[in-house]
Amino acid sequence: MFWRSVVGKLAITILLLVSFVLFILTILLLQFFEDFHIQEAEQDMLQTAEKVSMLVNTHADAHDEKKLIEETTESVKDPASRVAIVSGNGDLWVSDSEDEQLSKLKIDWLEQEGLSSVLTNNVQVQKQMRLPGSEREAMIVGVPMKHQDGAIYVYQSLNVIDKTKAETTKIIFLAAGIAIVLTTIFAFFLSTRITSPLIKMREAAFDLARGEFNTKVPILTHDEIGELALAFNRMGRQLKFHLNALRQEKEQLSSIVSSMADGVITLNRSGDMIVTNAPADRFIEDWYYENNLPYRADERQLPSELKTILQEVIDGETEAMHELSLQGRNWVMVMTPLYDQSYVRGAVAVIRDMTEERRMDKLREDFIANVSHELRTPISMLQGYSEAIVDDIAESKAEKNELAQIIHEESLRMGRLVNELLDLARMEAGHIHLRREEVKVGPYVERIHKKFQGLANDNNISLHLDKTILEPTATFDPDRIEQVFTNLIDNAIRHTSKDGYVNIKVTNDNEAFYVEIQDSGSGIPEEDLPFVFERFYKADKSRTRDKQKKGTGLGLAIAKNIIDAHQGTINVNSKLNQGTAFNFRIPKQWEEK
Repeated sequence: MFWRSVVGKLAITILLLVSFVLFILTILLLQFFEDFHIQEAEQDMLQTAEKVSMLVNTHADAHDEKKLIEETTESVKDPASRVAIVSGNGDLWVSDSEDEQLSKLKIDWLEQEGLSSVLTNNVQVQKQMRLPGSEREAMIVGVPMKHQDGAIYVYQSLNVIDKTKAETTKIIFLAAGIAIVLTTIFAFFLSTRITSPLIKMREAAFDLARGEFNTKVPILTHDEIGELALAFNRMGRQLKFHLNALRQEKEQLSSIVSSMADGVITLNRSGDMIVTNAPADRFIEDWYYENNLPYRADERQLPSELKTILQEVIDGETEAMHELSLQGRNWVMVMTPLYDQSYVRGAVAVIRDMTEERRMDKLREDFIANVSHELRTPISMLQGYSEAIVDDIAESKAEKNELAQIIHEESLRMGRLVNELLDLARMEAGHIHLRREEVKVGPYVERIHKKFQGLANDNNISLHLDKTILEPTATFDPDRIEQVFTNLIDNAIRHTSKDGYVNIKVTNDNEAFYVEIQDSGSGIPEEDLPFVFERFYKADKSRTRDKQKKGTGLGLAIAKNIIDAHQGTINVNSKLNQGTAFNFRIPKQWEEK
């Protein structure tokens, strides 16, 4: 609204101030001019009375000069006034007047209105009175005659003074009105001149609030308002610079926090989560699921475990480290106090998923235990049978040869285990070197089939080869892929009972080299299927058909590493007591790493 604006307030202030000054000045001027006119009128009447008195004194001895005195008096007085000459013996003469309603003075008025002091006390009298028998107000002046008894009275109606005062009042009010009009124009001009830059600065301030930092205020004057506009523009530039710097730092910090693999949670003293990244959100969501709580992204509460740690950090002002288990995963949380100068205003929690590290630690421990277990049996047998030979427990040459044969088989087994361990270690370390060749698929798989045909016949197992050769050649390392064939076919024969079967299905087309080895053996329990490609992992050994021929638990792990090196895939499907099917696929185009 106009009345609430700076222009309105400034204009109204100036108008009120000028109006108040003009009001006081008008009252004082009216009073001044009223008194001035009365004094002027009284002074004129006194001068007239003095002149008439001098005229009467001059011609007092001439009896024939009465008419001259009256005519002269009529000429020197104001036409609207009357002059009364009262002699000491009571004679009265009153002049004419243009004001017909102005009554003629009578002798009895002198006593009634207190004008007789001019005659009795020989003093001047100036008085305003109501004329007897009339409603008119009059101003009367009485002057005693010099050198003789008598008095001269001059009086006139106050209407004459009132008319003069009305004209003066009209002029004063006209001047006041003109002054107010000019003041209003000046007030609006001045307020607009002053407030126009302020309005532009207000609009520029709103633009700054909306983020438009390129807004500039025009500098229209070189006074304080111009300096204010200059300072405003400088402030806008500084504000833009600092906000850009803050935004860059915030974006950099946000990018760092978002790109961290560890979860980050910033907390205040009350436990409210201020900043979180994606891993931290997943941790909190898992915690809600673990505790059967409804998860809402906009109303998240801090997990109770973290609240306890937060209180510990705030109270002790020290770093705290704890390990949490959630949804089968292991989390390590490090919480440090967040300071505002010397005051702890919250904490920062870094949450790291240590599941893989813990799994690797366990695998390392299991590896040592498995290697120790696998080596202990052949070493014990080597030691026992060698002691039997040394102590001549075996007397005949046939018995010694039998013991030596066992020692030889166990040494071969131990060597095979060590070699497989070395191969697996090289593969997992990325040191596997593939000899890439273009292999004719038909002759290659037929040779492998013939290689195991004798073993299958010895165990009364049907070994069948099914070929679908759409492309005659495939590119891979023939020795390494033969090692995969050997592991898979040997496992299939060892876990298949007599009169069972092992089928080898080979498909080679323009997309991939695909192999599936299916048997009718004992199968693998469902709970063991996810772990069959881990080293030293063995399913229930009671299902192995050949109890004398034990595996090392490394064959499938080696096979998987070989297939992975060929950028292929290997999978297993199995049903307990119905059979198992391993398949692997090598793409036509792969690059050796």
